[in-house]
Amino acid sequence: MKLDDIRREYTQAGLDREQLDDHPMVQFERWLEQALGADLNADPTAMSLATVDAQGQPSARIVLLKNVDQRGFVFYTNLESHKANDMAGNAKVCLHFAWTPLERQVVVYGRAEKLSLAESTKYFLSRPRNSQLAAWTSQQSRTIGSRKLLEQAFEQIKHKFGEGEIPMPAFWGGYRVVPTQIEFWQGRGARLHDRFMYRADGESWQLDRLQP
Repeated sequence: MKLDDIRREYTQAGLDREQLDDHPMVQFERWLEQALGADLNADPTAMSLATVDAQGQPSARIVLLKNVDQRGFVFYTNLESHKANDMAGNAKVCLHFAWTPLERQVVVYGRAEKLSLAESTKYFLSRPRNSQLAAWTSQQSRTIGSRKLLEQAFEQIKHKFGEGEIPMPAFWGGYRVVPTQIEFWQGRGARLHDRFMYRADGESWQLDRLQP
């Protein structure tokens, strides 16, 4: 296998300033709606979340976008996880959406802020029951000796709550990434891609074309 021989041309579409909304969140929701309707054989709400720890070591993982509005991008996690510990020390994060069948990417730079207890609880109670049980079961990012131990812990939690309502764990909740910059990328031929960067400027946004 020669990896340096693997390439393709991006020919689906271009992106001009006139096609972009003045507000990046409106533009993002437009692209997200198109991705949701495109039958991509992948999860269009999947996004890479990059954080940096106290030693300056970056790390990235896939999380799922659970809400988006003018305030930012929402996801949920264990509040004692690797990513949560990183964000406690450095709230600056980066999100990356890769809609490769559409030859599109979106990159979000911003700050992660914890959601209110009410917001997190409302979402937790809407989750499937097994997802609620899993939140109680997993000490996310901690080591464990075997898969069997994890499954045993799940069964113990399942037995503990029986058929009753499952409350939200104190160590679980949500974050909103409040954007300061958002880049929209559309692939083009000859690697002359279209890139536009929105930068927060007070109550408005500055929009610039970037070289590929």
